Amino acid sequence: MCLKIIENIETAAIKNKMAITRLSESLINQIAAGEVVERPASVVKELVENAIDAGATRIELVTSEGGKNLIRVTDNGDGMGPEDLTLAIERHCTSKLTNNLLEIKSLGFRGEALPSIGSIARLEITSRLKGSENAWSICVDNSTITPPKPAALSEGTVVEVSNIFSRVPARLKFMKSDRAETSAITDVFKRMALAFPHVHMSMSGADRSALEYAACDQVTRIGQILGHDFVENALQIDAVRGEGNERVRLQGLAGLPTFNRGNALLQFFFVNGRPVKDKSLLGAVRGAYSDFLPRGRHPVLCLFIDIDPQEVDVNVHPAKADVRFRDSALVRGLVVGAIKRAVLEAGHRSSSEGGTHMASAFKEGYSPNSGTPTGNTYAPQNFHENTPNANGDFARDWNQPTSGKTFSNNGFKETQSGFSDFAPSGNAPLANGQEITDEEVFSEYPLGAARAQLHENYIVSQTKNGLIIVDAHAAHERIVYEALKKGMANGIPSQILLIPEIIDLPEEDVNRLEDAATSLAKLGLQLEKFGPGAIAVRETPAMLGEVNVQKLIADLSDELAEWGTSDILKDRLEYVAATMACHGSVRSGRLLKPDEMNALLRQMETTPNAGQCNHGRPTYIELGLKDIERLFGR
Repeated sequence: MCLKIIENIETAAIKNKMAITRLSESLINQIAAGEVVERPASVVKELVENAIDAGATRIELVTSEGGKNLIRVTDNGDGMGPEDLTLAIERHCTSKLTNNLLEIKSLGFRGEALPSIGSIARLEITSRLKGSENAWSICVDNSTITPPKPAALSEGTVVEVSNIFSRVPARLKFMKSDRAETSAITDVFKRMALAFPHVHMSMSGADRSALEYAACDQVTRIGQILGHDFVENALQIDAVRGEGNERVRLQGLAGLPTFNRGNALLQFFFVNGRPVKDKSLLGAVRGAYSDFLPRGRHPVLCLFIDIDPQEVDVNVHPAKADVRFRDSALVRGLVVGAIKRAVLEAGHRSSSEGGTHMASAFKEGYSPNSGTPTGNTYAPQNFHENTPNANGDFARDWNQPTSGKTFSNNGFKETQSGFSDFAPSGNAPLANGQEITDEEVFSEYPLGAARAQLHENYIVSQTKNGLIIVDAHAAHERIVYEALKKGMANGIPSQILLIPEIIDLPEEDVNRLEDAATSLAKLGLQLEKFGPGAIAVRETPAMLGEVNVQKLIADLSDELAEWGTSDILKDRLEYVAATMACHGSVRSGRLLKPDEMNALLRQMETTPNAGQCNHGRPTYIELGLKDIERLFGR
C-alpha cells in the first residue's frame, strides 16, 4: 500500500514538472531592469553618470511626480549620431569599456542602463554629435523601438524618461510617495554634484524647489551642499599611503567631533569620483571617531579616495554603489590615520555652533525652554567674582605646582597652585616672575585670560577678539582622559585567569579571532585557538576587572564579522578610562582660584582633542567681539 502511494506521488510530480523554456526577450529585459532600475532615483543616477562620461560641463535635471511621471536630463556633452543611438539602446553596448574589466575609468561601463530603462518606461533620446550639422532622436517605449529620425537640438543630449513601471504594476505599487521619491532623487543629484564640482548642475520641477550649483572648486561645492557651517567646522584631509600602483590618496573635509549628528546621512564617500556606500569605509570612520563621539552620534564628512582602478573592484553590483578594495587594510588605515591626525592637529578647536546658539540665547525675548519669545531676557545668575574660594577646599589634584605662571588682573605672575598632575610639558615659563600685559597674553594664548566663574563651573575668559565660556568639569575630564590614554599606549596590564576560559564558537569566528590575536594582545587580551571550534582565553585586560569573558569574546567575534575590526575591546577600555577621568576631574559646584582657572586654560591649549569632552560635547564655546557688539546694536 505504501509503495503504491509513493508511486502515485512520483507519477504526479513527473506530470507536473515544467519543461525548461527560453524566456521572452521582454521578460529578460524586465528582469535585468529590476537590478538596475530600483526606483526613479536609479534612473537619475544612470543618466547623470552618462552625461558626465560624455564630457558635459552643464547638466540640467527636471522631474515630475517624484520622477514617476517624468525625468529629463539635458547636457552639453559630446553627443551621439544615429548609429550610436541605435547601439546605445541595445544591451551590453558601451563606449566606455575595453576588454580589461580591471581598468574602469568611467562611471558607467555595463551597457545596461538605457536598455533597462527602455524596457520599463518610455525612453526618448535626442542627441547631436559634436561637429555634426544635425541632431537625431530615437524612442523606446517599453521595449518597442522607433528607429532614429532627424530632430532639432543645438548641442549635447536630452534624455527623457516617462511613465516608469507603467507596464510593470507589481513594481509600481512598491514605489513610495512622490515626496519620498523626490527626496531620493535629490540625494543622488547632490552626491553627483559633490563628486564633480567643475560641472554646473541644476535641478527643477513641479515636485521640488529648484536647486542650482555653479561650477566651482571642491570646498565651495561642499559648502553649497552641506552648508557653510560644516565647512567652518571641518578639518582639511589630505593624506597618501602606498607607492606606485598601490598609491592611495584621501582628500576632503571631516567635521570636528563636536559638529555631529544623530544619524550618518551626512557622510559622503567617493572612490575615483564614484559615489559609494561602502561598509568598510563606514567602519573606518566609526573607528576614527570612536575616541571622540559617544555611540549614537555620527560625524559629518565628505571624503574622496583616488586609487588605481586595478586596486578596486566596482563590478560588484549593477547599481555600482558597492566597491571592493584589493588592500582594504591599507585604505582603512589611511582613513583612520588621516582623520585622527587631523583631529589631533586641531588641538583645542571646538565647533562654532555653540557660539551661534549662545548669541541667540542672549537676544531679547528668548526663552531657553521653548525657544520662542516670552518678553523676558535670559540672563545668568549667581555671578562669582574672580576671587579664591574662602574655605580653601580644593581637590588634591588641583593643589600641585603649575609650570610657574598665573594671571594677575592684567597678566601673569609667579604662583604655586594648579593642575600639574596632568599638565603637558613644554609650557614656556616666564622669566623671573615678570608680569606681561593683556595684549601679550592674548597674542600668545588663544584661550585668553580667565576673568570670572559662573555657576561654580563655567569659566569666562577674555580673548583678543571676544570671550570664551569653558565648562571646567568637561575640560579637565578630557585632560585627565588624555593622560590615561597616554599611559594605556605604553602597554595595558593584563590579569592571568587561574583557569583558561574555553569558549565554543563557529570555526569561521575562531579563525577571525586567531587572525586578530596579535592586535588583541596589545590590549591585554591573550587568546589562542583551541581546536577547530573553540578559543582559549588566558589573560584579560586588568582595567576591565571582573569581566564576562564569554560575552566579551562573542561581541568581539560579531564585530570582526561585521566590520573586520576588533574596536569593541578598545572601546571598552576607553570607556573605563573615560569613567575614571570623569570621577577624577574637578567637580561642578566648586569655586576656583584665578590661577587654577588660567592653569586649566593653558592645559587645554596643549592637550590633544581638548575642544570636546569624552562624551563628544564641546568643552567651550566662543563668542566673537563682533557678535557681542551686534547684540547691543553697535
